[in-house]
Formats: sequence, structure tokens, C-alpha cells
Amino acid sequence: MKSNICVIGAGSWGTALSISLAKKGHNINLWMRREEQWLKMQETRENIKYLPGVLLPDNIKLHHNIHKALENADVILLTVSSQGVRQTICQAKASIGNHQIIVNAAKGLENATLLRISEVVSQELPQNPYAVLSGPSHAEEVCRDMPTTLVVASHKKSTAEYVQDIFISPKLRVYTNPDVIGVELGGALKNVIALGAGISDGLGFGDNAKAALMTRGIREIARLGQVMGADIATFAGLSGIGDLIVTCTSMHSRNRRCGIQIGQGKKLEEATQSIGMVVEGVVTTKVAYELSKKYNVEMPITAEIYKILYENKDVKEAVVNLMMRSRTHEMEEIVANKHIEW
Repeated sequence: MKSNICVIGAGSWGTALSISLAKKGHNINLWMRREEQWLKMQETRENIKYLPGVLLPDNIKLHHNIHKALENADVILLTVSSQGVRQTICQAKASIGNHQIIVNAAKGLENATLLRISEVVSQELPQNPYAVLSGPSHAEEVCRDMPTTLVVASHKKSTAEYVQDIFISPKLRVYTNPDVIGVELGGALKNVIALGAGISDGLGFGDNAKAALMTRGIREIARLGQVMGADIATFAGLSGIGDLIVTCTSMHSRNRRCGIQIGQGKKLEEATQSIGMVVEGVVTTKVAYELSKKYNVEMPITAEIYKILYENKDVKEAVVNLMMRSRTHEMEEIVANKHIEW
């Protein structure tokens, strides 16, 4: 099955997915906002800034005009930053038909509204089928054909399976999931914990601290997710613990690298500038903190990372606060719900 796919956004992830899809024989239109990048990529057939050394297949056409890029597209793949999704859709809306499937691959939440990306797309393109693609996946590995697993979620099984068939390959295995809320939240909120893991590394802490952050972090994610309507089982899957593992442990992770620099004493602005790409977790931390207040969900790790990023809290003081919180059960909900006496 060959499809015409318009990829909106030529960062590392958009470029890597374009390469993977092109190798399957799909016709790819890759759109980028900056004319300078467009001209350079046309000249070199390479995304030198984001994925140096990886050549683009011939069936990837490069576009700077978004309306031309959308012509005849069966699928529109969104790989711009989460904060740019609404603006980009509004820019392109006149050329988007109701039949075109919107697949979101951005991992974040909209800052101004606290909305998930599916909710943003639903407001702007209410008639279009929607799916979200997530999971543990570094662009640097996908573009080099290293084995990777992803999950695609949609409210319609037929849409999820259609997108699954488009992406699946010998090097890219794709599962389906009906839980759009859980897959979106897992992919977004793991970036908050990855910042924390990086801060821990920057402070010189060891594996024990990182394991604790990841384990307690997924509990926070699942706790908020359940209140917002997600299935708790999703957070044990690829968009939950899977994405959390890869983002907290790899130097490919922008969020971890940013956290390391903050842990070493750099200010937030200095750390993000040195990364040179969007660090989704910075904005997501703010949104997650506000969602925890809105839904009255306890998220102590998120709260301390928020205070480090936005209130200039000392990182060592934040660690002490986490370690010296009031004692409690590991599985508070189990003890409370089952009325265990022990």
C-alpha cells in the first residue's frame, strides 16, 4: 500500500519519519517553515543541522510552500513542536480536506489552553480522522534503520490500523491502542521526568536516584492520566514506561541533556539555548503542574521540577524536599481502595 504523505515539520523527528516512510515506497512531501533550511536541504539532500550524514531518498520532495506540500495527501503527519501545532494548522487549513487523516507525532501539551494535541486538532479540524503516534523512538536511530517500536492510538480502530499499516516495516514495529488520552499524556509527561533524570545526573547522583525518579515518575503520570480519563494500563506500555526509559537514559534525549546542564548549575535559558532544538519538557512541566492543580492530583516530582525551572529553586533543596516528604505507602491507591489492614 503506497500513500501520499505530507510531513509538516523538518526537524529531526519529521525528517527521520520521512526517511522511514520513503523507504517503504510512500510518496513524501516534507514541508519546512524556514526558506534557508529548504534551500540547503535541496542542495545537499541532507538535514545537516538535525541529522547530519543521513541522505534523503529520492521520493522525498522538499517544500517551503505548505499548500503545495498538502496537494493530494492521504495523510498529514504533524511533527512540529506542540506549541506550533495550532498555528501551523490554521496556516494550512484552507488546503486540508475532511478526508485527510491527521497523525500527530509531537509529544507535548498546549501551554495556553492545557489541551492535548488531539483536542487542539479537534477544535481546528473537527471533521478529520485523527491518530497519535508515540513510543520510545529517537530520530537518530530511526533514520538509520535501528529496530524501533511505536504505538498509534485513535478513537476509531480502522484509522489506527490504517496508520499502523503505513508505518510498519521490518525495522519499525507499530502497535495499536484505543486510548488516545493515555498515549498522548504518556508521550508528553515523560519529558518532565526526563528533565528530572538529567538534573539528577548533573548533580552527580547515581543509578539509584534515577531509578527512583523513573519509578515514582510513572506513578505521577498514571495518577494524573487516570483522573483525565486515560486507561492506567497504557502507562505500562510503549508510550508510558517505554518512552520514559529511553528519554531518561539516553544522551539523544534533549530533555535529559537540558536537565544535566541545569543540574550542573546553568540557568534554564542558557541550557535550552545550548541544546539548539525545542526542549518540549520545559513547557510541559508548566502545563503538567497546572493540570495537577486543576485536577487536585499530587505530583511532587513535577512540582519540584516546576519550581526549579520557573521559580529558580535550588536543585539540591528540591532533592531534600522530595526525600523528606511525609512518609507514605508505595502504592497509596491500593492500600486505600482495598482497605488493607496490616
